[in-house]
Amino acid sequence: MDSSSASRASTVREKDTNQGMSETDASVLPDTSNLETTADVEKATKPAFAGIDPSSFPDGGVQAWLAVSGAFCCLFCSFGWINCIGVFQAYYQTHQLSSFSPSTVAWIPSLTVFFMFAGGPIWGKLYDNYGPRYLLLAGSFLHVFGLMMASLCSDYYQFLLAQGVCSPIGASLIFYPAMSSTGTWFFKRRALAFGLVASGSSLGGVILPIMVDNIIARSGFPWAMRSAAFLLLGLLIYANLTVRSRLPPSPKPWSLVEFILPLRELSYSLTVLAAFLFFFGMFLPFTFIILSAEHDVSIFGRTIPGYIADKTGRFNTMIVTSFLSTILVLGLWLPARGNTPYILFAAFYGFSSGAFVSLAPALVAQISDIRSIGVRTGSMFAVISVAALVGNPIGGALVSNEGGNYQNLEIFCGIMMLGGSVVFVAARWSLAGWKLSKV
Repeated sequence: MDSSSASRASTVREKDTNQGMSETDASVLPDTSNLETTADVEKATKPAFAGIDPSSFPDGGVQAWLAVSGAFCCLFCSFGWINCIGVFQAYYQTHQLSSFSPSTVAWIPSLTVFFMFAGGPIWGKLYDNYGPRYLLLAGSFLHVFGLMMASLCSDYYQFLLAQGVCSPIGASLIFYPAMSSTGTWFFKRRALAFGLVASGSSLGGVILPIMVDNIIARSGFPWAMRSAAFLLLGLLIYANLTVRSRLPPSPKPWSLVEFILPLRELSYSLTVLAAFLFFFGMFLPFTFIILSAEHDVSIFGRTIPGYIADKTGRFNTMIVTSFLSTILVLGLWLPARGNTPYILFAAFYGFSSGAFVSLAPALVAQISDIRSIGVRTGSMFAVISVAALVGNPIGGALVSNEGGNYQNLEIFCGIMMLGGSVVFVAARWSLAGWKLSKV
């Protein structure tokens, strides 16, 4: 073989080798040719260590939608029960705990919301290490057991322990695996999936208060609590059979740094701060205004914004809905006089505030490694739990100091939500600046 022939053969082999390498790379690396047109900013702002190929998310399928349906039941039983705390605030003040002030009674729903969120980092770490199964089993038992015990209570401390501690710890163990598992099945339609799951809490907020009220009137408080507990038990059995994570557990040693390290990221810390301030005021109307319209409309508020968020950007949608909630509190609830403005406020506020529950986990998932989603989502909700703990007692004290007038409560609610809305804008700025784009 002459030198020219050898040269041509070498060139052909080199070309074939390069082509083979190109084909291998194409089969291993995700195809990002379409990302610029569908999610350019999201891709740009995604952490470099995300580590999970977006194309590996099924974004549908039987297992994915079964997980969503099970998570829907989890949210019905956990957050849906939390959504009807206003019913118990009013009932206890006129019945078993009528000798206590509204701010004292408010510690029961406050502890309920606090323990619902406070265990987030711990449950999140356990989820990342072992998956959702054992958390769901333990949570189902504690939630149902706590409500059964509440049916036997007569003293303040008993209600505090059964309904304010035991039951919400169980609800917390149900809530976090449901939300975290959902995020592992969806990427492009993640906000929509979270919205469908979160709508379970709205449906629970509609059905459970009406159910409890009617059974109390017919059969008394003890059987109302037992009936609710049996309903939740049936739904939780289904949830335990269907909620699964797409990713296998990856046990890692416990480290305090793992919980604190995310706060060094500007976008994450601003998102958590915004959620904390917004949540400080968000639950006050649900506690002190008992109108089923809030929960009726929030079903749509937790699904429609999720669908829109996947198209226009999750941070963009959160900013719009949070400012809308603030405007409704200060512009409609504050000056409201008579039944009609209150009903209108409840309907519109239920829609706008409902977006927070579905979009907050989606925001964290967007800026996080999906393999540590449990810890990062849990840490955010743990911070929120502090606002949940003190928000209702502060609201009750403001009402008591004004002799039953809600004006100061309404101002406090609006100002805190305004602060959260502004910080959401700052969180978006930290990701993409001021340019108008999908974030």
